[in-house]
Amino acid sequence: MDIVIWIIQGLAALGFVYSGWLKAFQFEKAKESWGWVKDVPKGFVIFIGLAELLGALGIILPQATNIAPVLTPIAAAALAAVILFGALFHVTRKEYREIGVNLVFFVLALFVAIARF
Repeated sequence: MDIVIWIIQGLAALGFVYSGWLKAFQFEKAKESWGWVKDVPKGFVIFIGLAELLGALGIILPQATNIAPVLTPIAAAALAAVILFGALFHVTRKEYREIGVNLVFFVLALFVAIARF
C-alpha cells in the first residue's frame, strides 16, 4: 500500500508543480491557458502558485526525508482546501471544464492526507 501512496503523492506533486509554476513564474502563459487568470489580480495568482509549489514540496519531502513526516498530510490537506476553494470559484464562473481537473487533484490530495495521517 505504501507504494501506491507514493505514486499518488508523486502524481499530485507533479500536477501541483506544473500548475504552481505557471501561476507563479509564467503569468502570461497562465493567462493564455486559463481564462480566469485575466479576472484575478496578478499578485493573488502568484500567491496561489507559490502555495501550490510549497504544497508540492510538502507532500513529498517530509515523508521522503523522515524529517517531520506529519507535515506531509498537513500539506496534502492544505492543498485539498486550496483546490476546493478553486472549484467553488469555478462553479460561480460556470467554468465546468476546470472543475473536473479540480476534482481529480482534490481526490489525490485528500487521499494522501487521509493515508498519511
